[in-house]
Amino acid sequence: MQGFATTEHISFLLVFLEGLLSFFSPCVIPLIPIYVSYLAGSGERDENGNPIYRRSRVMLHTLFFVLGISFAFFLLGIGFTAVGTFFSGHRTLFSRIGGIVILLLGLVQVGFFELKFLQREHKFHLNVAGKKMTPVAAFIMGFTFSFAWTPCVGPALSSVLILASGAKSALAGNLLVLVYALGFVLPFLALGLFTTQALGFLRRNQKLMKYTIKAGGVLLIIIGIMTFTGWMNGITSYLSAPRIPDSGTSQSEPAAPVSSESAAPSGAPSSEASSREDAPPAPVAPGFTLVDQDGNTHTLSDYKGKVVFLNFWATWCPPCQKEMPHIEELYKEYGENTGDVIFLGVANPKTDENPYGQDKSPEEIAAFLSDKGYTFPTVMDTTGDVFAQYGISAFPTTFMISADGTVFGYAPGAMTKEMMQSVIQQTLDGKRTE
Repeated sequence: MQGFATTEHISFLLVFLEGLLSFFSPCVIPLIPIYVSYLAGSGERDENGNPIYRRSRVMLHTLFFVLGISFAFFLLGIGFTAVGTFFSGHRTLFSRIGGIVILLLGLVQVGFFELKFLQREHKFHLNVAGKKMTPVAAFIMGFTFSFAWTPCVGPALSSVLILASGAKSALAGNLLVLVYALGFVLPFLALGLFTTQALGFLRRNQKLMKYTIKAGGVLLIIIGIMTFTGWMNGITSYLSAPRIPDSGTSQSEPAAPVSSESAAPSGAPSSEASSREDAPPAPVAPGFTLVDQDGNTHTLSDYKGKVVFLNFWATWCPPCQKEMPHIEELYKEYGENTGDVIFLGVANPKTDENPYGQDKSPEEIAAFLSDKGYTFPTVMDTTGDVFAQYGISAFPTTFMISADGTVFGYAPGAMTKEMMQSVIQQTLDGKRTE
């Protein structure tokens, strides 16, 4: 499923390039002849005394060598992905902090300043001299030798692990590590196939390797900026594709049925759906008729033909309080619900009939809005049925409803004003930014 502002292909490409550039570093390149001699065993020599390597043997051992490297990376990735899952309720904040850290790592790699702990070498001592090379030994060597590259690979690998920890799922996080590992190990596989030629090329171009570190640092800076600003949303997924849980009856309109799959109305043309068989139909937004803080009644179906910015929040929620000034500004900029965009807050107050509501009483919520100077309408879901229909499990959560009454997407967690403007424009245009 797609989210708003997806740049997933660009994100994975940058991570792949970062892995590729990590190979061409002063920590890896000088040791390549040593690795090859270990992996090839005793190579024969031609009439000029140059070594000749048996391609099949080198390729087999290289394959297990890169599997050992990848295994080391994946162990780190699994740990960071678990951290990301733990902080999933604060993914937007976590992604922004990660963006700042990645940006700093890029500055370290470019050479603006140093972080000593990233330049320490961590390795196991493995004596392979004079011993016969086997696939198992090659795997162990790849795993252990990967720790010797931390001074040069540290910033790049750390940035990928940070991205993995903030990924929208464990699968996406592990895929990031896989893409980085792929970029890093592909040159090793090329060495296995073209050993003699590749070693000659590396010897002739060693002076160029210092520039690859700088190029990798620039890539890290770009990735950090993209992560902080939300351009890496295809990975971090602070904005997600629509999902509406199936639920029972509520304060909803009969004309807006709730469905987890929400098929198109019977008899409706299906040409558009057939043209995109891989994309399921957008869910119909659960309808409701609720009263706001000023006593005005709002029926969702009355806003058909307009885009609805539906924000679920609570008075006690700090992230909600942080984004509410932006909602108020946009509410006024878009014409105070007189234009093409409707802004509605949704609160779940405690009442005598619903003592287990998520917030204070309706009167206290109205006073909170008045004291803060917020004038955008907030409707009171006094039964909690609308919260249940929309599957609200975190505050704040924003749903974007298209002009046709379907859910275009939703955003768990607080957003910046720029993010809000972006998702509103995407909903108005009817297509997500790729």
